[in-house]
Amino acid sequence: MKSRENGNIFEISNGLSRRDVLKTALAAGAGLAISEMLGGRLFAADVVPPPSSPMPMRPFGKLDWQVSPLGFGSMRLPTKGGAAIDYSEAASMLHYAIDSGVNYVDTAYMYHGGHSESFVGKALKVNGYRDKVKLATKSPVWMVNSPSDFDKYLDEQLKRLQTDRIDCYLMHALNAGTWKNNVLKYNLLEKAEAAKKAGKIKHIGFSFHDQFSAFPPILNGYDKWDFCMIQYNYMDTETQAGEKGLKMAAEKGIGIVIMEPLLGGRLANPPPSIMDVMNSSGVKMSPVNIAFQWLWDIAPISVILSGMSTMQQVRENVVFARSAKPGSFSGADREVIAKVRAKFKERIKIPCTKCAYCMPCPQGVDIPRNFEVYNEASLYGDLAAARRKYGWFVKKEANASNCIECGACEEHCPQKIKISEEMPKVREVLMDGKDFS
Repeated sequence: MKSRENGNIFEISNGLSRRDVLKTALAAGAGLAISEMLGGRLFAADVVPPPSSPMPMRPFGKLDWQVSPLGFGSMRLPTKGGAAIDYSEAASMLHYAIDSGVNYVDTAYMYHGGHSESFVGKALKVNGYRDKVKLATKSPVWMVNSPSDFDKYLDEQLKRLQTDRIDCYLMHALNAGTWKNNVLKYNLLEKAEAAKKAGKIKHIGFSFHDQFSAFPPILNGYDKWDFCMIQYNYMDTETQAGEKGLKMAAEKGIGIVIMEPLLGGRLANPPPSIMDVMNSSGVKMSPVNIAFQWLWDIAPISVILSGMSTMQQVRENVVFARSAKPGSFSGADREVIAKVRAKFKERIKIPCTKCAYCMPCPQGVDIPRNFEVYNEASLYGDLAAARRKYGWFVKKEANASNCIECGACEEHCPQKIKISEEMPKVREVLMDGKDFS
């Protein structure tokens, strides 16, 4: 059986559709109305095997162990007063996830202001939890300015994590620049291999944050990658590594870890117009569940990470993960995703395709990037998140305030966008705090 989503083909196993699974469970008296059990936050149709059922496992590339479909991300832990990690609550969440079958825990040097690794180490230290999971963290390669820096940070991470080995060690947030100017310049792959030989790390991977064009050189630039971590969800099939990168990694046979399965929560709480599409579709899975199941339907994906902030989110996600199975996403489910995508695209304000024919701008404005973030603000109805992203990722010299409305770019635009009229709107919404007009 093959799943053809977005024109790409992934090998998937034969199996019952999700609806057939639900019918079977209910007929056997084994189903649970999870929406009732968890306080009504889930859809009534999110009916799954009871909590006593085992967590399914998936291959992790070519390695000799398997991984739970859900991984515990440690970037959005509960906090006290918005700053310090609430250790008691966060530890309870992590322990609950592991007790429920989650066996992949992800953190990084910079998460929670540098305190995430220390929390994870302390929480895993009790009751043998460390030996029940594969522990993943990441080398802050952009901070590595000499070969010895790699060892310095790794040794510090081992101390923070209170462990003698890191199962999955990633070169963090690789892009074209850090690949060339840090990883290759300072021979960090050789350093990682030496650390592996010394028993400090067991598997070497990378996480990726750049345009697709930077992905193949990194993936193909080292023949001993065990796994990679990419951003992917049903709205991000052409973003960063995207579907093409996912297929390339699958062809390499390496483990594939998915970050941002809910696009920073935006797919968990879609705008009302998107919810109307879901509610009228006849497929009543919750927005979170349908986003997760869409990913779990793709066999090469090993594990998706969820940065959970409450115990309720952990419980819900564990429930969803127990029904994860490649090939179980039905044709009706895929139709819903297609309708949701189409409805999201109706919310696009500017029909920019990011072809970049308008570039370079004489004033240095990154026209496609400005329009991309502006459209995201409208797509997902989250102005605050879009403004944060704009401030972080659009350089001051490339933002909309530099546009002088000269119109030099417009004659080159295949979409005939009135760029000189649209760029002031970008400035007003993303920089001046105004709403969409």
